[in-house]
Amino acid sequence: MYDLTGFQRDLIYTISGTEEPYGLAIKEALQQYRNEEVNHGRLYPNLDTLVEKGYVEKRAKDRRTNLYTLTESARTAVDERRIWEDSQLAD
Repeated sequence: MYDLTGFQRDLIYTISGTEEPYGLAIKEALQQYRNEEVNHGRLYPNLDTLVEKGYVEKRAKDRRTNLYTLTESARTAVDERRIWEDSQLAD
């Protein structure tokens, strides 16, 4: 996950914690966490980047809505990141 921006990492964590991870649900959860407006012009290009990098799979829910789920490599990257973060915290 070292190749991602902080916003992209937040997207991965948000997708992981969202029951039905479609665009607007991800956007709302991310806005709540970041306490700032997230516009479509920022959200969807970053989701597409995560798809291109192999962290997220995108599939159609219906004609207008896409679902975004984490790949196995994203789950592994999250686990590795959490281990690294824990090792960096002072006791």
